Amino acid sequence: MTTNQGGGSVTAIIPAGGVGSRFGQAQPKQYVTLADWPLLAHTLSRFDQTPWVDRVILVVPYGHKGRVREEILKPFGIQKVTQIVFGGEHRQESVYSGFLALEDDVDLVVIHDAVRPLVRVRTIEEVIDAARTHGAAIAAIPVRDTLKRVEDDNAVETLDRSQLWQAQTPQAFRRDVLAEALAAARRDGVLATDEAALVERLGLPVRIVPGAADNIKITLPEDHLLAESLIGRRPEEETMRVGIGVDVHRLVRGRPLMLGGVAVPYDQGLEGHSDADVIVHALSDALLSAAGLPDIGVLFPDDDPQWAGLPGRDMLARVAEKISEAGFRLINADVSLLAERPKIAAHVPRMVEALAQALDAEPDQVRVKATTTEALGPIGRGEGMAAWAVALLAEKTAP
Repeated sequence: MTTNQGGGSVTAIIPAGGVGSRFGQAQPKQYVTLADWPLLAHTLSRFDQTPWVDRVILVVPYGHKGRVREEILKPFGIQKVTQIVFGGEHRQESVYSGFLALEDDVDLVVIHDAVRPLVRVRTIEEVIDAARTHGAAIAAIPVRDTLKRVEDDNAVETLDRSQLWQAQTPQAFRRDVLAEALAAARRDGVLATDEAALVERLGLPVRIVPGAADNIKITLPEDHLLAESLIGRRPEEETMRVGIGVDVHRLVRGRPLMLGGVAVPYDQGLEGHSDADVIVHALSDALLSAAGLPDIGVLFPDDDPQWAGLPGRDMLARVAEKISEAGFRLINADVSLLAERPKIAAHVPRMVEALAQALDAEPDQVRVKATTTEALGPIGRGEGMAAWAVALLAEKTAP
């Protein structure tokens, strides 16, 4: 499945506009350290890790834009935050502020509490998937304890918990559904504790996606202590490893041009011992680097006859096997081709399909794009091509 099912992109709104008065510290709780990272950095990193979310709008207290950039985004390498806007007095006002900042192509909106730093990437993706189908979806867990209705400090009724669920975030909505819900709430002067309640007011169903008990919201100091004890034991959020790969080949006549595992019509091809597919070679080195394995020059030496003419897709499949054997799985990969010509836009979908198949991955885990050097240098003169790749891997969890 891909994030653009339905024709639009996915943007997450992260309301971090509160001051954390109940947390008991001078600074807002989103800046409090958890396992050497600020809470907010943990939360934003979850959205960086999923290819299902294209952009993030961060909502912060008035005057905090600079602080967030300098203390969160830059030092922790957060990539997907494209806008930072100021929030309001209430969470609902902060979400509305983020909603007004959405770009025109956004089809689906995800809302997640800034201080739920332990959310699983899988949960984010499952909520998005459900919202694509049903229009609105939230993560929630069944209520486990017996619930009492209390009046004047006396228990007056025991509630049937069989139909009660505890709402969490993320919550995801089709843009038109959320727009109608927010507009109706503003018109009627209604404040709710989550966006699902506003959608429910319209009489629309909200799909429940099973969340996780450790997807806790840091509200009180004891919540922070619990998060500290949990973060080192997470079975889902494994250690992430990033690798970078670069490859360059000369263009020569008399060879087919192979790019991304696909034959591209052109009057020249890339010179090399194998099929010289620069996209595959850069991607392979990025994957091997992330896994801490030797590069393709060591694994597929150009003085070994058995690798002569090796198709790029076969090389990548072998690399994928080594990555798996080393205990890693692919989160996502991004490749940039640097070439003056030919144009590859029409071939990119087939390249993505071929690369994903070789990696035993989904197409939305692989991205391929191209740029030129504006006719500068050897590549600009059409003498060769280069490619850069970045790959994100995660340690596989035990069965």
